[in-house]
Amino acid sequence: MTDKPSSNPSVKPRNGVAKTEAESSGNAGGSGGGGGFLNWLGRLLRGGGDTDLRESIEEVIDEHEALTPVLNPEQREMLMNIISFGELEVNDVMVPRTDIVALEAGSSPSDVVSTFRQAHHSRLPVYRETLDDIAGFVHIKDVVDHWGRDDELSLARILRELLVVPPSMPILDLLARMRATRIHMAVVVDEYGGTDGLVTIEDIVEEIVGEIEDEHDTHEGPSLLQRPDGSIEADGRAEIEDLEKILGLDLAPDEMDEDIDTLGGLVFAMLGRVPQIGELIGHPGGLEFEIVDADLRRVKRLLIRQTDKGDGAGDDGARRSDGSDGDASDENG
Repeated sequence: MTDKPSSNPSVKPRNGVAKTEAESSGNAGGSGGGGGFLNWLGRLLRGGGDTDLRESIEEVIDEHEALTPVLNPEQREMLMNIISFGELEVNDVMVPRTDIVALEAGSSPSDVVSTFRQAHHSRLPVYRETLDDIAGFVHIKDVVDHWGRDDELSLARILRELLVVPPSMPILDLLARMRATRIHMAVVVDEYGGTDGLVTIEDIVEEIVGEIEDEHDTHEGPSLLQRPDGSIEADGRAEIEDLEKILGLDLAPDEMDEDIDTLGGLVFAMLGRVPQIGELIGHPGGLEFEIVDADLRRVKRLLIRQTDKGDGAGDDGARRSDGSDGDASDENG
């Protein structure tokens, strides 16, 4: 099997992982000068106090590219991603809890196949009663191997172990653990033992090379799409900073939580709750957000229009596109 169960799913100490990485660097470098370069590169990626050095490298690349561009945009982006890779933590890469597709431990064979078909993933986590109690994961290859046998498919019999990691774990440490254990999926748990998210080795690789699409991936289009009428259609996970660049406005007040960086988070912060589909939310900068798609947990899609109202146009209130009061509709569920 590709993913070999780990005898100890608990988080390893940082110093243990660092030793493994140092040994790997030394073996790769041999007795020549390559080892020194690899050790330097390892320190650079791990972020061990070399912030000024990384910034200097970025400046040199920028200056050199301005004079004689030798890298295409994709190569340049990949190089920058590698330089900043050591600063990333698990919570920067993980799939959030709200987006996890998982199987209930008692799922029927038809439900298992249906979920795999809809999710287009090769691995799916399995939970017992809630997502806070993830038992492991199953691989599509094991499902196929058991399909058609006389005995009924049991998830418990093909369950594989996954890694359990905290959100603050450095990505380099997680990558080292995945390589050492050959387990390519990790559940991210918070300090109370609840499930925060999920990370696969593909999520980590995509931080360097960009999004990897296969024949099953659907192209959702840009996260911010300017329409002919001047409005902007946006994904709820689009960065506030990207919209600010388009509009030339400062959308997040100084007193707002600095951890809020998506448009969905901005709308939630303005209302103090998750809005419903069809609600219109005014923004003091002369904008109106219409909720196009949302569920009970988050905003998925919204439409942004500029209004002729100036400062103070949005009073953190909401109304529906049919003119009714958004709060009233919220009480009715």
